[in-house]
Amino acid sequence: MLKSDHRVALLFHEGIQGSKGKTGSAYLRYGQAPVVVIIDAYSEQKFLENISIVKTVQEALVFSPDVLLIGIAPSGGVLPETWLADIQESIKAGLSVVNGLHTPLAPLFPHLKPHQWVWDIRSEPPELSIGQAKARSLSCKRILTVGTDMAIGKMSASYELYRMALKQGISAAFLATGQGGIIISGQGLPLDAVRVDFAAGAVEKYTLSLGANCDVLFIEGQGSILHPGSTATLPLLRGSQPTALILVHRFGQTHIRDIPEAKIPALPEVVQLYEMVASIIDPVKVEAIALNTAHLDTEAALKAIQDTQEETGLPCSDVVRFGGESLQIALK
Repeated sequence: MLKSDHRVALLFHEGIQGSKGKTGSAYLRYGQAPVVVIIDAYSEQKFLENISIVKTVQEALVFSPDVLLIGIAPSGGVLPETWLADIQESIKAGLSVVNGLHTPLAPLFPHLKPHQWVWDIRSEPPELSIGQAKARSLSCKRILTVGTDMAIGKMSASYELYRMALKQGISAAFLATGQGGIIISGQGLPLDAVRVDFAAGAVEKYTLSLGANCDVLFIEGQGSILHPGSTATLPLLRGSQPTALILVHRFGQTHIRDIPEAKIPALPEVVQLYEMVASIIDPVKVEAIALNTAHLDTEAALKAIQDTQEETGLPCSDVVRFGGESLQIALK
């Protein structure tokens, strides 16, 4: 629904600071339609990446947006009640809405103008069944990102490697499994909107569809097998039947964010755990480490990559900052 000629207003309250803004941040980096204004009532900044920041929808209308994109991803994906007024004001002004939260908005606005639409991304696809390991029959490579925590860069790592493959003339596809990836690519599986019994089957269905027409399928990871609140990783492993894994980690992080009791083991132990869980039918290896070094300066980031390579014996890079050539070589 979101096209390159749209003009996006990014609803980003509290998203510029903290961890809740991953959807909007990903769209700012990879989105096709331009973001013409950012709405954040709590930010004291005036600009972000040369885009004006305003505090209200009314101020944003000066920039002539035609789509409001909800850019936060709060825990549980529930729409904050205080934001409903912003959405109502945007609809009244003629904007369409991209909604990546669990709270459905289309039922609240049944009487839209002819050019308007509401895209509720987190809606369960129809005609799902349980997984049956059918993706093993595909001839394409299936590369799944897995993580030591939620919201650490699995989508970015997958998408960067996918774009690099396309530039090199490789027949590649990208399976988005979360709201950020779906908004960017325009299609995908909203995995956390699928009932758990059908989650692996849903992954399998989309993997079979995309994987039949490419040589390499990059699958966006979700959650973490280490996170006590995550249920998404196992269905991805079961449904996609990956041929290779890439482990994504934020350098220096020692426990699950906001849960200090949930410790992150040493990376070689995490690699071993993922390989054991993934290899129920066919052997699967972690082939590389995608390191998130956004919190480090360049010198420290390069040292972190070198240290991680030495610790794990695996190729490592921050693919957003430095590219992923070394990771891609490992996947051939």
